[in-house]
Amino acid sequence: MKPVVSLTGASLKFGKRALWEDLDLDIKPGEFFAVLGPNGSGKTSFLKVLLGLQDLHQGRAALGGRPVERGSRLIGYIPQQKSFAQDTPMRARDLVGLGVDGHRWGLRLSPAKANRRIDELLELVGASDYAKVPVGQLSGGEQQRLRVGQALATDPKVLLCDEPLLSLDLHHQQAVSALINRQCRERNSAVVFVTHEINPIIDYVDRVLYLAGGRFKVGTPEEVMTTEVLSDLYGSHVEVIHANGRIVVVGLPDATTHHHAESHALAGEAA
Repeated sequence: MKPVVSLTGASLKFGKRALWEDLDLDIKPGEFFAVLGPNGSGKTSFLKVLLGLQDLHQGRAALGGRPVERGSRLIGYIPQQKSFAQDTPMRARDLVGLGVDGHRWGLRLSPAKANRRIDELLELVGASDYAKVPVGQLSGGEQQRLRVGQALATDPKVLLCDEPLLSLDLHHQQAVSALINRQCRERNSAVVFVTHEINPIIDYVDRVLYLAGGRFKVGTPEEVMTTEVLSDLYGSHVEVIHANGRIVVVGLPDATTHHHAESHALAGEAA
């Protein structure tokens, strides 16, 4: 099976600091691939490379055997959960509709066909009951379901997810994760799921890319999420405990303060 995402000799830097170097990676259709690491390690920048918003310093990145490009129809993108203003007039179905024909200028070529597709997507993500409700009146979890529907509008070959569970309660974390996994298993989409917490998706993940301190490790969760591997990546002792199907990591260095400014600067470069 040919990979749908490929990175060859990929390196990305912030100033003189390497986020990662010489990364060779193939992600196959139907693979649920998680990207983990502390703030500033390059998780979101990894997605921006695949979106064509961030250039590699060295190496190549490809989607479907072709160089990455902005606006690729092979990609669906689910951003971090950010609430709409309460007075936002856009309805739920309008938000999903942007994924169906938001890339086109002018009137819809076939309004009936577009509306049928929107209805299908709303049903798929369990949002039919509030299809006509303004998005600003919906909960964060309901809004995130709509973003999933929007991302799935083109039946993407690659679904990129940037911390899509952030700020959601446990119920909505489970619901959104299950929707993403269904697209992976039933539609054979590759999922690239950036997260700081693997437990909400632990039952779905096939492989992990863990980024830390300019280094990385790729493998199954069982291979990567170990005391030995994480201690080596961080350069200090990190204890990993497996209990009741969950992974508990103890003693992680606090990278938030050290990398805060760098993380925001990278985001600005790609904007």
